[in-house]
Amino acid sequence: MPIELDAEGLRAARMNAQLLMGPPAAGVVGAVRGAAAVQAQDLNASRLAVRARTSGLVVADVRRAIAEERSIIRTWAMRGTLHAIPAADAGWMVGLLGPVFVAKTARRRSELGLDDDLCARAESAMADLLSGGRALTRAELVDELVKADVPVPTVGQAPAHLVSYASLRGLICRGPDREDGEATYVLTREWVGTWDSRDTDSALAKLARRYLWGHGPAGLADFAAWSGLPAAMARRGWELVAKDTEEVATPYGPMLAPREFAESLPSPPSPWQVRLVGAFDSYLLGYKDRGFALPGRHAHAVVPGGGIIHPAVLVNGRAVARWKWAADRRTIVVEPFGALAPELPQGVVAEVVDIGRFLGVETRLKISDPPRPRVGAVPTEAPTEAAGEEPAEAVGGTGRPREDAS
Repeated sequence: MPIELDAEGLRAARMNAQLLMGPPAAGVVGAVRGAAAVQAQDLNASRLAVRARTSGLVVADVRRAIAEERSIIRTWAMRGTLHAIPAADAGWMVGLLGPVFVAKTARRRSELGLDDDLCARAESAMADLLSGGRALTRAELVDELVKADVPVPTVGQAPAHLVSYASLRGLICRGPDREDGEATYVLTREWVGTWDSRDTDSALAKLARRYLWGHGPAGLADFAAWSGLPAAMARRGWELVAKDTEEVATPYGPMLAPREFAESLPSPPSPWQVRLVGAFDSYLLGYKDRGFALPGRHAHAVVPGGGIIHPAVLVNGRAVARWKWAADRRTIVVEPFGALAPELPQGVVAEVVDIGRFLGVETRLKISDPPRPRVGAVPTEAPTEAAGEEPAEAVGGTGRPREDAS
């Protein structure tokens, strides 16, 4: 008999898998690994992803993990986009995903003047230019390449595509940020050290297992969308871990969850679990269909298109508002989709205060008035769903064992 979860139960299970409910992660590496990976194109958002999954850490801890401990690195991985991943995963993860996205982006590189011969010359030169622990910004690196008689284009998107290509090839990754926040690039093997290489099947199985621990219950289409792998490779990874999973029946169809996780389903929060997550958070980014968390008529407010995912206020796993920084970068403006339940502002305030604590600034909260219904409009959802006013007995989360280090 498959386990059955209603919509509330599915949200709670996924929040728990993402470490947004239940016991917090143990440190920066635990938060990043627990979420399976953290999208890092937005530096501040990636830091807030760690904040939401831990307790007591501050932004300096994230900086230290990247620049000093080197336990977290930022490189191009899932979907060919920049992610923060545990340094211990760099070898097998880039080894699996890199060739996929190098091939997918070949035509675009060629259009930008980066043919195979020029890329090969640039790789060879980068290995020399960055050796000995040098860390250069993208502009500095391109300038050094030109001086080394490697005529890479210096304008437009070519420099960005060149560094992503070299990262997907496993040559470079992002290193420490400069004082002004500008990223630098270093040689991956010098920065990471020990390199865990795996054969394709072993790496596929590990990626699928890591995804399910961080996002389950989930389906094959979710895994394929999150990873960006071709359908055949995603299916192979799914098949390799199927024996270690349990089937879960949900309102969105059958899904899989790790067997150990399925044996310890979340219990209800009491009464509300409020989380403010940043842009591109894994909880909203990690599924093909976000309808479980984003009420349909409000989805565009959080996911307007073009790959953008705005910060959101989650209540028991459902998005009830969008939030943003005001111009002073101290005030957090919450824009509710509907009237908030009376108990919710207290939880929102606690999250706003904790964001300030994490960043080392004094934060303030401003809650905008919810939009007024249009005259004559016919609601497409129950008002309580739009407002996040679910019963107090909604399901919440407890801890469960994490995936082992294999």
